Amino acid sequence: MAIIDRQTATLALAHALSAAERGLPVFPLSASKLPALRSPHHDETPPTLCRGACGLPGHGVHDATTHPAAVRALFAAAPRATGYGIACGRPPHRLIGIDLDIDPTHGNDSVAALQQLALQHLFTIPATVTVITPSGGRHLWLTGPSGVAVPNSASRLAPGIDVRGAGGYLVGPGSVTTHGSYRLAPGTAHLPPAACPRTLLRLLTPPKRSHHATDSRSRTGQGRGLVQFVLAAHEGQRNTRLFWAACRAYEHGFGDALADALTDAAVRTGLSEQEARAAIASAARLTTERP
Repeated sequence: MAIIDRQTATLALAHALSAAERGLPVFPLSASKLPALRSPHHDETPPTLCRGACGLPGHGVHDATTHPAAVRALFAAAPRATGYGIACGRPPHRLIGIDLDIDPTHGNDSVAALQQLALQHLFTIPATVTVITPSGGRHLWLTGPSGVAVPNSASRLAPGIDVRGAGGYLVGPGSVTTHGSYRLAPGTAHLPPAACPRTLLRLLTPPKRSHHATDSRSRTGQGRGLVQFVLAAHEGQRNTRLFWAACRAYEHGFGDALADALTDAAVRTGLSEQEARAAIASAARLTTERP
């Protein structure tokens, strides 16, 4: 087993170095797809809010680099790394990742949803680097312009479509995880990441909200609509609808205020309170992440 682990780690480093040569900032990942290096601040109370300013490795995506010697040093410090992450939003490519999840259990067809968005908003999905995930999903690599920070989001565009932007990362092709390997889709290995269509870029970067307090009646109406959306879920849709509604609530600034009502609605559809709370907490973490 040790030999297999060493071979996997060696291949992960080789793939990471290849990506770095193409100008993609990389850092080591564990088989769980999480950063392979432990934070140097893990024993501190309260934990230090550090993004690598201390000069030590172990800051996740903030460790990402394109320098070969630095990449080798990171992997030497993480001998059990089985893959690598690619930091999004960083020059020169300013990568934007469109993560199309495949979830047949809940009937999600994120590929069809993206095609529908393209038809609705009149843009073309360009030929670009595409990575196949262990579950059969797709990661589309796009590039963004300078001066535009695309935020991370989960199912904001449509259920099953996640976006990795500034402060986020994608699992690089050639990585091995507990669920399988990430690999380049046939016919895309020779392609450069394509420029993100302008119309899609506008969808990915919603306008900044006013600093003025949102009218309480408007928030109440939005919250009521989200609760009704959850209540209307059929079996097989409950988790997906709850997660989507919670994401919208947190993005509009009233997620915590609506959490109990969403939980009650989810329980009425058949989820346990524990499942509902977990889904809402996951939505809170993903939608409040900022670069």
